[in-house]
Amino acid sequence: MSGRRILDIELLRGIAVLGVLVHHLQTMPFPGGLPGFESATAHGQFWWGVDLFFVISGFVIARGLIPLLRGCHTPQAFWHETRDFWIRRAFRLLPSAWLWLLLMLMGTLLFNHSGAFGTVQANLQATLAGFLQFANFRFAESFMRFEYGASFVYWSLSLEEQFYLLLPLLILVCRKRLVWVLLVLVAVQLFTWRSALLMSIRTDALALGVLLAMWSSRPSYLTWEPRLLRRPWSGPLMLIGLGAAVSVLASTPFNLASYRVAVIALLCATLVWIASYNRDYLLPKGKLKQILVWLGTRSYGIYLIHIPAFFAVREGWFRFAPAGSQDMAMQPPALALFCAMTLIVLLSELNYRLIELPMRNRGARLVQHLRLSRSALPSSGATSC
Repeated sequence: MSGRRILDIELLRGIAVLGVLVHHLQTMPFPGGLPGFESATAHGQFWWGVDLFFVISGFVIARGLIPLLRGCHTPQAFWHETRDFWIRRAFRLLPSAWLWLLLMLMGTLLFNHSGAFGTVQANLQATLAGFLQFANFRFAESFMRFEYGASFVYWSLSLEEQFYLLLPLLILVCRKRLVWVLLVLVAVQLFTWRSALLMSIRTDALALGVLLAMWSSRPSYLTWEPRLLRRPWSGPLMLIGLGAAVSVLASTPFNLASYRVAVIALLCATLVWIASYNRDYLLPKGKLKQILVWLGTRSYGIYLIHIPAFFAVREGWFRFAPAGSQDMAMQPPALALFCAMTLIVLLSELNYRLIELPMRNRGARLVQHLRLSRSALPSSGATSC
């Protein structure tokens, strides 16, 4: 099961990245603004796409990693498998992340007459935080206090990498008590009001994804399959209903509710649970699902690229029609939005084909080479899982 691609999970990735895109459109002042957009977002926010990403990530990673590490019979084998996991993850994520960090820094230096990318000093510091995986702590420190820089979305990537550096250690130390440790981790955050720091280190959604992955190997997981969603329109209505619920919870009236982030994580986990059966429960096969699955497979690139694409379009608009000019005022905001979305789609597809897939395959080949090298050693029998 762990090696099988789940299209319904890719569907949720597509929805998650669309939510993040919509959320960040609020802070991208296209010429003339987007009519009606601000009033619409007053009733629902979409930053919960990040929490949906967290649950998906925890589920997808843990469903393969935990059985693999628990099947290791010696400490040496455990650490070899952990090293292989970290190598694969590094090749999967870091090349694209580092590339776009550098491109944003270049944009700050060379394509920034409007100041869209921010100051050089802030972006130098943000680039360092992204490279060294402490962007979430810098994000918490800068929140509502000082400029972060163009790469602010890297906070969630840093949080994930910190979690996955620690997860193998938790598996080793906690063993059969891992479920209880993760449940405590979720429970502690259930009614905790999230400050900027606690928001940047929130791990309840990641932990719920791991718990779901562990449950998926048990017989009760099949017993609780939501077969009622096979009825016509029941799945799409469930998807719309849960999406609307988390959007309302993420809106301004719930800002001071201590439980809202935890409930958002639980509702996102419910979506991932339904999708994990891969039976088209949330959305039937069709053109819409194909589009969302395509977005899901490119979601990592879209997540990295959408902010520099927005800033590049703003800079381009500034150069062709300087702020305050009659030409600028006459430009329809829909045209700027179309240009930004077209740029995001094209660049994410190029990134997927030229960076993500080749580097992912290279990481897999490196791990395979290391495995073959270990198997050739005389003592290899003592280090196998």
